[in-house]
Amino acid sequence: MASSPQTTPPPHHVAIVMDGNGRWATKRFLPRVAGHKQGVESLRRCVKACADRGVGVLTVFAFSSENWNRPPEEVSGLMQLMVGALAREVPRLNADGVRLHFVGERAGLSDKMVAGLVSAEQTTAHNSRLVLNICFNYGGRWDIARAAAKLAEQGLPMTEMNLDRAMALAHVPDPDLFIRTGGEQRLSNFLLWQSAYAELFFSDKLWPEFDEAALDEAIAAFQGRERRFGQTSAQVSASAA
Repeated sequence: MASSPQTTPPPHHVAIVMDGNGRWATKRFLPRVAGHKQGVESLRRCVKACADRGVGVLTVFAFSSENWNRPPEEVSGLMQLMVGALAREVPRLNADGVRLHFVGERAGLSDKMVAGLVSAEQTTAHNSRLVLNICFNYGGRWDIARAAAKLAEQGLPMTEMNLDRAMALAHVPDPDLFIRTGGEQRLSNFLLWQSAYAELFFSDKLWPEFDEAALDEAIAAFQGRERRFGQTSAQVSASAA
């Protein structure tokens, strides 16, 4: 007997704080950078799973502006990992119809890395199957402050709409589903403006362990919630009818 079709669509935009790489490695007596390498494998799997499930936008927190405070060897390893991942993954993502955007402050990054980010964006600019936003050297407060400074520079009024259009993720709708792995339950300065009405889902799985089944669990939780956006349940039901 065929199962009934899913009445609630999947989230269009999923945002993920990919937490737990270091702890995954430490539990296995490995250097922390080994956890980050495994995290890249998890991201590759998640990108494919999102595209297969009809998600239109995936935004991930790869490196926060606060992560510069980590041990120098870990930061250096992360930078090398990013450069290597760009070289390996961009051709595959391009073939799969994924469009890349790198969101964050580029000042302070090496010339080689910045060139790699620009090249990846240009190479995949024509794709439309999935938009993949990689937030690298990003912070939510930085995003808001930068948007406000941009408006001041342009002499535009500081309205909600103008600020929204000046944000780093103005090219996509706000996240519908915000996932954080690793058992922590906080936003950690990620998409503070954009997540005003996102549904939050916290997973105890460390990021390298986050698989298709874990993604499906988060999507199912999202589909089971009523999104009211300030309205009453009765209003939402009447609108749906």
